[in-house]
Amino acid sequence: MPNDTGGALVRRISGLPNGPLDVAWLPASTTRLPLGRIRLRWEPAPYAGWTVHAHLGLATTEVLLARWPTAPDDWPTLIHPTLYEVTGLCHALTLATAALNLADRLAEI
Repeated sequence: MPNDTGGALVRRISGLPNGPLDVAWLPASTTRLPLGRIRLRWEPAPYAGWTVHAHLGLATTEVLLARWPTAPDDWPTLIHPTLYEVTGLCHALTLATAALNLADRLAEI
């Protein structure tokens, strides 16, 4: 990860178990993640491999989603299932929220 970045924003996660993660570098000045988006940061682990952090953007804050200490060099394969499930849940919650808001509006008519 380049030193002058704030991490990598996950843009797309393949549905295939070993599929790619599409990311975009975030500027170091990025202060908050958008709702439902995931930021990855990684650095060399003390003895071998990588320490990978995933943060999730919520409505009012950002939370640590997961941390993988001493992950092997193929760490994207290791973290893929977690990221795929979380993004699926975020999409489902967004859809459910939109449906509830629509139902509320229709009930007022």
